[in-house]
Amino acid sequence: MRILISNDDGIYSPGIVALAKVASRFGEVRIVAPDVEQSSMSHAITSSRPLRYKRVRLGEFEAYSVNGTPADCVALGTHHWQHVDVVLSGINLGLNLGNSCWHSGTLAAAKQAALLGVRGIALSASVSENQDPDFAKLEPYVAKVIEMLLEEKIMSLVNVNFPEKPRGIRWTRQSVRQYDGKVAPGKDPMGRPIFWFTIIPLEGAEEGTDRWAIEHNWVSITPLRLDLTDEKELGGALALHHRPALVSALEVDVRTDSIAATNSALAHSADATKIPFHSKGS
Repeated sequence: MRILISNDDGIYSPGIVALAKVASRFGEVRIVAPDVEQSSMSHAITSSRPLRYKRVRLGEFEAYSVNGTPADCVALGTHHWQHVDVVLSGINLGLNLGNSCWHSGTLAAAKQAALLGVRGIALSASVSENQDPDFAKLEPYVAKVIEMLLEEKIMSLVNVNFPEKPRGIRWTRQSVRQYDGKVAPGKDPMGRPIFWFTIIPLEGAEEGTDRWAIEHNWVSITPLRLDLTDEKELGGALALHHRPALVSALEVDVRTDSIAATNSALAHSADATKIPFHSKGS
């Protein structure tokens, strides 16, 4: 089995080596990751400049750095190393729960894999203000999660989060409760204005969600999908008496008749008032 590993924290993040060590039990591992931190880059891809794919020394693993985004890394990684079976992204230094899935670079690497027809699994861990995750303590849970998900071949995209002290593993759904966006103003050393963006949760987490699981020290496994269609809203729209396509056709017919009538009226008006019109060839 070929296992491609990436992240958004950068090629030298301790999380990527910790993940590679566990993943190497299940197959052949190769690391392709950004040369610098690319956190919160979401699913950005680089299209305005060329990218570099550079071999780097990273312990016992074959590793390459890319001067691009997490999605770039997966695209290049699968290009240079064909027949990849699964892409693992992480272990991210920080959780990716609920609405943060929209801007997570860690999850974007897994999504890029799914877009390319390869299974993608994003893995993130809780961090405190003063220290990184204890990867040694998390290792048994990381191994168990990888083992479980490799067996579930129908799941193409999965988001996994590890609390600081896990008590077990749970399947969860994504928390989509609202957040309050906050802009924190400040000044740089030169006195010029600068701004930081952050968010504040407005509501508590519902039971069964990824946020709820982490708050109760469960490892959260959330199956995701690329199709963002709101099936309920679509069903309601299709059930309407006046469907958009029919309304548009009627509007076009009405507008066409109206334009024809207006042109006819203008022509009669011009004849009545004897407005002369001469072309240059007259």
